[in-house]
Amino acid sequence: MAMPLPVPEGAFSEGMPEREGASLEETFELFSALAPKGWRVELIEGEIYVVPPANGEHEKIVTEMVEQVIARRVDKELRNSTGIGLYLPGVTGTVRVVPDLVVAPRDCFDDQQEWHSPDPVLLVAEVTSSSTASRDRVQKIRAYARAGIPVYLMIDREAGEAVVCSEPVGDDYAHKSIHKLGAIVPLPHPLGFDLDTGAF
Repeated sequence: MAMPLPVPEGAFSEGMPEREGASLEETFELFSALAPKGWRVELIEGEIYVVPPANGEHEKIVTEMVEQVIARRVDKELRNSTGIGLYLPGVTGTVRVVPDLVVAPRDCFDDQQEWHSPDPVLLVAEVTSSSTASRDRVQKIRAYARAGIPVYLMIDREAGEAVVCSEPVGDDYAHKSIHKLGAIVPLPHPLGFDLDTGAF
């Protein structure tokens, strides 16, 4: 379940912002620093979300997507990344997200930065959980479209659907195709191959 991260007493050391009067960015940085290993902290449309590690079914789907991208990609220079932080343009400030899967050309994320530009990203994918599904369906579609990411793939476990969003325009995607999980799902340019969701 996504929730505010409790801040332990004494967690603020010298150089850390005071709780009262801290900016949203400072608070986000603090929560990121205090989050237990494996937890994700995201900043979306002025709200901070702290998400615990995913369950086994979620990770099985992510792993299957990674393996299929490796096996079926047309461009052999493409690479999969999990756990990569992206900073995206927001309505009122920067959005920071950690997608379940990012597909981009080789060497895009070989620096020491924690947060990266979305410019080289060709596809982001999210696998919904009960605590994240509403953001994956609404706020993240807007954020990924605004960033100009060509393809957003959402595996909606609760709805039993794979949603492929492409052709970003403004804060939405011009084209959305919905497929029942279990179907063969075509991924549009620049990916150009089919994803077999029957393996999920």
